[in-house]
Amino acid sequence: MSPITNAGRGRSVRRVVLLSLLVLPLPVLVIASHGIARAQTVRVARHEPAMATDGSELHDGSELHMEMTPVRPQAPGDSARAAAVAAELRSAIARYRDTAAAVRDGYSMFAPQIKNQKVYHFTRGWSAVQAAFHFDASKPTSLLYTKGADGTFVLVGGMYTAPKRFSLDKLDERIPLSVARWHKHVHWCVPPHGQAARWLERADGQPVFGPESPIATKPACDAVGGVFHESLLGWMVHANVMTSNDPAAIWGDEHAGHDMHEGMKQDAHE
Repeated sequence: MSPITNAGRGRSVRRVVLLSLLVLPLPVLVIASHGIARAQTVRVARHEPAMATDGSELHDGSELHMEMTPVRPQAPGDSARAAAVAAELRSAIARYRDTAAAVRDGYSMFAPQIKNQKVYHFTRGWSAVQAAFHFDASKPTSLLYTKGADGTFVLVGGMYTAPKRFSLDKLDERIPLSVARWHKHVHWCVPPHGQAARWLERADGQPVFGPESPIATKPACDAVGGVFHESLLGWMVHANVMTSNDPAAIWGDEHAGHDMHEGMKQDAHE
């Protein structure tokens, strides 16, 4: 029997694999695939304007779909703990400056059909599985790359993941919340299964579905015939350890979840 559940080992392994899918970075971003690029824009039922927490109207629905951990007061040892994680990660991933080495070790580019990503994620599923149960600073779920002026990939850091069920205290145990802010994608409205072409629907100039839609409640999602997900993915945090030694630069990537948005828009237009 598995030590994780009371089920047989085979079933437990399958559960672990399924859990890992919940912490992989942005799996629904295949919306930019060429197979749906010719979908037509349609009109949908109108909804109330999206509002920010300060009461102002939002012009971009993305803020509605990103949950950030609050900044905690700094506790003794927080800076040292975060610095130790950054140092271990930097040492562990230095060998992946060449993406060929990353691929050899089981990492693969996520959503390669999105050509104009701000940051490219090379993800290893087994690392996500392990991260669901144990934190190892040397084993990020994803390696992060940007593209240089000559088109070559430049390693900038790694991304850690944690199950969406994790409390703030559990996240703080991994990386202090006084130093880093984890993010989670929430309140997504997506097309029903088998209706992938609807990903490109727009209304009032905004996407109907996905991470930039102003729809962020189940009733509004039901009104457009979508499927609502309160919390679609697990927690994530970027650590840009190859770009700087400054903690603010390493852990300050608070909008990391939007890395692909501009590329998605451009690819969709193309």
